[in-house]
Amino acid sequence: MKILIADDQSEVRYALRVLFEQQDRFFVVDEAWDMDSLFSKVGRGKPDLLLLDWELSNRGMAIAAARIRELVPGMGIIALSSRPEAEKNAIAAGVDAFVSKGDNPDKLLSTINSLG
Repeated sequence: MKILIADDQSEVRYALRVLFEQQDRFFVVDEAWDMDSLFSKVGRGKPDLLLLDWELSNRGMAIAAARIRELVPGMGIIALSSRPEAEKNAIAAGVDAFVSKGDNPDKLLSTINSLG
């Protein structure tokens, strides 16, 4: 599974990359650190899954998620946030799943596996 990581914190991107390097079936194809880099990279590398920091921008993540769906139909989107209360908005915006950044990494891996 090819994964695109979008998070404004380099430490989070690094930790996720290390987590996926330890797995046999996951490959990080690219990283984005803001909305501009996300939209320039989302079509490249043909990712199967986007890990999207729900606080990546204050420009409206629901609109961004909808635009990403238009650009790459069929790509899974998991919203990540350090604010568990963001889950309701993310799910309402149409992401496939939500994982809190405070959750155990195994929860993220099981969520990814449940998507396919």
